[in-house]
Amino acid sequence: MSSTAKFLAKRQDREDGIGTNKKAIPFHKQDYQSLKRQCLERKTLFCDPTFPAAPGSLGYKELGPNSPDVQGVEWKRPKELCANPQFIVDGAKRTDICQGALGDCWLLAAIASLTLNHDVLERVVPPGQSFSDGYAGIFHFQFWQYGEWVDVVIDDRLPTKDGKLLFVHSAELSEFWSALLEKAYAKLNGSYEALTGGFAIEGFEDFTGGIAENYKLSEAPPHLFKVIQKALGLGSLLSCSIDATSGNAMAILKLVKGHAYSVTGAEEVHYLGRPVQLVRLRNPWGHKEWTGAWSDNSNEWKNVRPDEKAKLNYSADDGEFWMEYSDFVRHFTRLEICNLTPDTLTSEEVRHWNYCQFDGNWIVGSTAGGCSNNKDTFSSNPQFVIKLEDVDDDPHDGEDGCTLVVGLMQKDGRKDKRIGRDLNAIGFYIYEVPDEYKGRSNVHLGSDVLLYKRSVAKSEFIYMREISKRFKLPPGEYVIIPSTYVPNLQRSFILRVFSEKKATVSPMDVNITSNIKKDRISDSDVDPSCKELFMQFAGNDSEVSVKELQQMLNKFVSERIDIMSDGFSRETCRHIIRLLDKNGSGKLVLMEFHTLWIKIQRYLDIFKNRDTDKSGTMSSYEMRDAVTDAGFQVNGEVLQVIISRYANKQQAIDFDNFVGCLINLEMRFTIFQLFDKNTGRIELDIQQWLCLTLS
Repeated sequence: MSSTAKFLAKRQDREDGIGTNKKAIPFHKQDYQSLKRQCLERKTLFCDPTFPAAPGSLGYKELGPNSPDVQGVEWKRPKELCANPQFIVDGAKRTDICQGALGDCWLLAAIASLTLNHDVLERVVPPGQSFSDGYAGIFHFQFWQYGEWVDVVIDDRLPTKDGKLLFVHSAELSEFWSALLEKAYAKLNGSYEALTGGFAIEGFEDFTGGIAENYKLSEAPPHLFKVIQKALGLGSLLSCSIDATSGNAMAILKLVKGHAYSVTGAEEVHYLGRPVQLVRLRNPWGHKEWTGAWSDNSNEWKNVRPDEKAKLNYSADDGEFWMEYSDFVRHFTRLEICNLTPDTLTSEEVRHWNYCQFDGNWIVGSTAGGCSNNKDTFSSNPQFVIKLEDVDDDPHDGEDGCTLVVGLMQKDGRKDKRIGRDLNAIGFYIYEVPDEYKGRSNVHLGSDVLLYKRSVAKSEFIYMREISKRFKLPPGEYVIIPSTYVPNLQRSFILRVFSEKKATVSPMDVNITSNIKKDRISDSDVDPSCKELFMQFAGNDSEVSVKELQQMLNKFVSERIDIMSDGFSRETCRHIIRLLDKNGSGKLVLMEFHTLWIKIQRYLDIFKNRDTDKSGTMSSYEMRDAVTDAGFQVNGEVLQVIISRYANKQQAIDFDNFVGCLINLEMRFTIFQLFDKNTGRIELDIQQWLCLTLS
């Protein structure tokens, strides 16, 4: 199936609700229920062929087949590790997640926070799985991936050394849900090693479909403690870390640098008659706790009112601890909050964000325009219009405005580690829509607008999976332009907008239309030079065939030094005859050729006008305007198909391909209009479809 057909099929799936958590897409097309039923019928245990118990599933470099770290690894099922394995023992708890020999503490911090919200947990860890009833060695988990939910099936063979789990494990040695969840996430990303290094917010998003906010704690806003409390009350997932620096990995009082902690609570207590703000953190190692003020069994607890103390668990040696908020801000570097989508939040009593998401692509030569420093190509980036109407209720900072969080995420970064492909630097701009374009989404702002306006807001450009930022803007219409920093870097992305009040967001692009100039000519209008050229190549029947037309057009372009051409192809000449042949002879008579000649002269003028550097070719980024000059208006999706077909490896278009593109467009518009019943849609039976596409 072509990439275009796949895109159209995917869009239809979205309309049918496929890809939501309730209709998750089977990863690798593996249906959990069908596979489990087959295993039970055959009385066999499932062995996953797509993520086998083999070295390649462990990694490719540090955990590659020749690495000493994987020597002696054996893959064992839980029933080979203990007599009575359990999927979950007494409910999923934060203590079920202890780090092993893999540097994925960021993921474990996210899993730990996941256990605080039962409804969110069950979206990721479907209930009803066990090692007893209906056991077949198969389990499944669901993750959000770039705008859609996928269901990942695994077998329960886990990597071990010396009879112990190599990676994540539970403090309860007979419990295996967290180890199996880690394996499913490793499969989703290509290997266990792909999970090394990261930020907990990535796991938060993949467990919820939520959007991240990042706070640099040295610049913490005055109301951040209230934000943390509110976020925890909404079921948001929170993580914090201390930036790694040279020297000892331990920060002050047993806090670990370069390590992700979960934020699991925020409470205010009374200490010696004054209120004190406390935050509760969890180390995913399950040990190594803060030893400063308000740590387990510290003296401060002796002076807290008994009723308040009874509500807080503060003495268990489980990796979880309390600390004063002021110490938290002083010692930790950053805080990450994952805001949840409305469909994640089941309570109607809490405020929900309004949410929109869009897929997009930066395609080399058409939509990969780079940042605003690249003046010739910046406007070619995808554009999205957002309309903000209502200001926030009870703003924290006391200022009226419309709050929104914009997130831009590039896809498949962890999978691409294996092939050595790095993340791109990505970011976005927000411009106010000019008055003349307000109320419209069927436009594409060009360089004549964007290069002469200042953005009202923008993000940094960073080499991370996602850049997100919170803004407060006055009511109005704005256009969001996502981009890579450097042009001509290809990648798929997803743009998400969370707004406090309802906002209208949509792709900003032109409608697909045509305004083809119809040339009405008579015998007396035929140009003598055109007639002379025609007679040189026409056969005895005074018509030109495909072969004769090809020879004629190639003679024309070969005599010109102002345009580049590899020569007209047979396919282009067939399309020309198909478009202009009125009597169905498969050839062109003089009058039909003269119509073609007028078109070619018009196309030549457009081509030379757009060839600004006089190279004899036209930049693919100029194709949108050139096609418009010729009477066609196409959106970004169609433009991408055009560029992929007609541009060369240098993203340039020569004259014969330019003519071939315009002829093909006119022919397809003409065919569509023949079948269109003024609805903008056509319906074909299989015979009509095959006749049209094969001709």
